[in-house]
Amino acid sequence: MNDRMAKKTSPMNLALIVMFMIALFASNMLVCRGEWEGSWSSKAAEEAEAVAAIPCSGHGRAYLDGLILKGHHQPVCECNPCYSGSDCSNFSSDCSADAGSGDPYFLEPFWMRHAASSAILVSGWHRMGYSYSDGSYISELLVEYLKKVHSIVGNAITDGKYFIFGSGSTQLLNAAVYALSPNSSDSPAKVVATAPYYPVYRTQTEFFNSRDYIYEGDTSSWKNKTDSDSIFIEFVTSPNNPDGKLTEGVLEGSNVKSIYDRAYYWPHFTAIPSPADDDLMIFTISKLTGHAGSRFGWAIIKDETVYEKMLTYLSMNTMGVSREAQLRALKLLDVVVEGDGKQIFQFAYSTMRDRWTRLKQIISKSKRFSLQKLSSEYCTFFKRQRDASPAYAWVKCEREEDKNCYEILEAAGINGREGRVYSADNRYVRLSLIRSQDDFEILINKLTNLVAKG
Repeated sequence: MNDRMAKKTSPMNLALIVMFMIALFASNMLVCRGEWEGSWSSKAAEEAEAVAAIPCSGHGRAYLDGLILKGHHQPVCECNPCYSGSDCSNFSSDCSADAGSGDPYFLEPFWMRHAASSAILVSGWHRMGYSYSDGSYISELLVEYLKKVHSIVGNAITDGKYFIFGSGSTQLLNAAVYALSPNSSDSPAKVVATAPYYPVYRTQTEFFNSRDYIYEGDTSSWKNKTDSDSIFIEFVTSPNNPDGKLTEGVLEGSNVKSIYDRAYYWPHFTAIPSPADDDLMIFTISKLTGHAGSRFGWAIIKDETVYEKMLTYLSMNTMGVSREAQLRALKLLDVVVEGDGKQIFQFAYSTMRDRWTRLKQIISKSKRFSLQKLSSEYCTFFKRQRDASPAYAWVKCEREEDKNCYEILEAAGINGREGRVYSADNRYVRLSLIRSQDDFEILINKLTNLVAKG
C-alpha cells in the first residue's frame, strides 16, 4: 500500500478491511476437533500425498493422473525401464539400457527432498480466462523470478530486454525463425547450423515448409557466401547438444541473424564463464529444474521488432502458455532461488560430474571407443574451477570396421541416438546421462561388459 492510499484509509475503514479478511479466511476453513482444516483443499492434498507415498520399490512412480478418478481408485505404479510388476520390483537383466531420450529424471531426488516447498494445489477456478488481468498471456511475476534466477546464476543479461514464453523451447525455436525472416517468398531466409547439432532445427524448419525461410544445411557450406542478398539465420547451441561444448556463431555479416539455444547453459551442465548477452536467447525449464513435461520455455530478446513478431506468432499459434504451467514454473523457481540457488545447482552438478567421471573411467580402458574432450573450467557461479559434467556422452567408435556405432552399442544392449540424427558421421552415438539413476546404472553395467570384451 502506498502513502497516498494509506492517507485515505480511516481507522473505521481499516477495521472493516480486517473484518472482511477474517471472514474470507473463515469461509474457506472449518473447525474440526479444535484444529483448522482446509474446507476444499484437504481432500485434494490427501489424495496427492497418498499417491506420492506409494513406494513402487523405488524403481517407479505412481501419479495422480494414473488414477481412475471414477471407479476403483486404484493407483498404478509406472515402472522405470527394465523393471516390471505391480510394485516395479522385478528386474530384467536382458533389458537394454535406455540412453536415448533426454528426459531429465536425474533431478527427481532433489524434488522429492523438497516435496513441501515445491508442491502446489490448484483450485478448480484458477485463472479460467484466456489472459491475465492486464490482457497479456505472460505472468509478470514469473518474468521477475526468471530475471532473479539469471541474476543469481550469472548466465544471462536481462536488463532492458523482452521476455516471451513458449510451450517448451521447441515452440520458441520456430517462433524465432519466423521473427527473424524477411517475410519475403522472393528471397527466403537460409536457416543453418553447425554439425553436430540438435536435429529439431532442421526437422522443424522443413516441417513448417514456409515460403519465408528454408533449411540450407551446415554452416560450413556458407562461410564465404554470406555477402549475398539473402538473410542467414544461424542456430548456435551453447553448450552444444550433443557434445556439450561451448560454441559461438560461425557466420559473419550484417545479414546474419543468430538464435542462441541456451537450454544447457546452467551450472550443472557447464561452467558459466560470463553472462550471455546474445540478441536472442532461448532457455527451457526442462534442463533447469528437470520438468520437461511442464512444457515451459522462455526467450530473452533485445530487439523490440523481433519481440513483437514472436509475440504475434505465439498469439496466433496457442494464445500463450497454459496458466497452470506458468504457475508451476513460478513455484519451482521459488525453490530454485532459495539460498542463492546453491542447493539445486550443487545437487545437480555433483550428480552429473559423478556420472561423467564414472563413464570416463570405463571408456578410458578401451581403445575401441572414445569420448568428446571436455576440460575443467572456471565457473563464475561456483567461483572455482569445475570439472566437466555434460548432459550427454558423444561416443565414437574408433575401429575402422565399426562404421555404425549405434549398431555396435545396440548389439550390446545399449540404446542411444545415431550420429546421423545430428548430421554427423554414424561412427558417433549420443548417450543420455540425465535419465534416472536406474537408467544410468544399467548403462554403466552394459558399457562395463562391452569394454571388458575388448
